[in-house]
Amino acid sequence: MSEQHGVDVDLGSVDFNIVYDGGELVPGLITKGVPWDVEEPQPGAVEFERRGRFRGTVLDAGCGLGDNAAYLAGRGHKVAAFDASSSAIRQAKERHKGLDIEFFVANATELAGYENRFDSVLDSALYHVLDADDRRLYLEALHRVTKEGAWLNMLVFADVPGGMPAPMSVPDDTLRASIRDGGWEITSMEMGTFSGVESIMDVFLKQFNVVPNTDDKGQIHVPTWLIETTRV
Repeated sequence: MSEQHGVDVDLGSVDFNIVYDGGELVPGLITKGVPWDVEEPQPGAVEFERRGRFRGTVLDAGCGLGDNAAYLAGRGHKVAAFDASSSAIRQAKERHKGLDIEFFVANATELAGYENRFDSVLDSALYHVLDADDRRLYLEALHRVTKEGAWLNMLVFADVPGGMPAPMSVPDDTLRASIRDGGWEITSMEMGTFSGVESIMDVFLKQFNVVPNTDDKGQIHVPTWLIETTRV
């Protein structure tokens, strides 16, 4: 948990079912709705696909409403996607019911029953909502469910001026050490962006002095690491 400007931000206490059913992520700071539901794939996911970073069976970890999974399936990939929120998975199945995607509810720190199955993984802003212990368990779980030499592609809020506050952003040295200790080798780490809904995030952004790029679609774009890793 981090306290900034007299406000507690504790993502570990969030009931994401409430958020996906229209509640507030951070009461009083983020208005009702899903802040990251831009109804299209995240630019980082598109960039990873453009680079050829998905092969074989793909796992979308923390898929939310499934737009990244749908994009990858539409590009011809075999995709499985999970989220801890049963409400998110229910809505994702409905939103993308015409696509062949295996949606399922799972705890990211366990992923029991999926050992040695996936060739590549997308983490689109899941890692940084976990606390330090759960990040370790999560990376270890991904190691168990992937095959030798698998690729893990991550979008993690960058700890830079004007970016998202802690604990949503992760210091670079902490991030690198965590990924290494989880059994993954970073092969590329570049700055990109993560998209959100401006109208939902407006109060939060002002409170924490986040300076996002804003476009004419009502979306914000905050600095985010695009990280490519390989299972070791």
